[in-house]
Amino acid sequence: MSTTQVFRIWIKATPEKIWTAVTDPEWNARYGYAAPQFYELKKGGKFYSTASQEMKDYAAANNFPMADTILEGEVLEVDPPRRLVQTWRMLMDPSTASEPFTTLTYDIEDSGPGVCRVTITHDVTGAPSTGTMIKGNPEAGAEGGGGWAWVLSDLKSLLETGTILAS
Repeated sequence: MSTTQVFRIWIKATPEKIWTAVTDPEWNARYGYAAPQFYELKKGGKFYSTASQEMKDYAAANNFPMADTILEGEVLEVDPPRRLVQTWRMLMDPSTASEPFTTLTYDIEDSGPGVCRVTITHDVTGAPSTGTMIKGNPEAGAEGGGGWAWVLSDLKSLLETGTILAS
């Protein structure tokens, strides 16, 4: 059985600017969970993300381990600045780290003058813990993260206003 989650947002920015914000670690470390993500942008290329200092400090203060590499995967398809398909596995949580790789797709499409529609499609077949994580916590203000909806909202805020949603 396939389990796919789709998240979509419209951003007032060029496809090139959005692509850079998704794939460049100097940009992608500025929004979402502020953990830099590194891509080898070719088919078969490596993808990984490292824990931010804030994540390491939080883990230390709460007496749980934090891996240096928190996400890993492989680039399956790359078509800048329109489409990126990769495998994805979260390593910072034991339940998600024990699941198989999932497939994550970014699609960036023109939607009107100066506006792009950004769609994240995440196939989490066989990975229920990952599915729960990326869905985010539905309670406003609750701990546990906002998943892909939070990441896309923060990306939109950064690109459109120059600031993120929370400091």
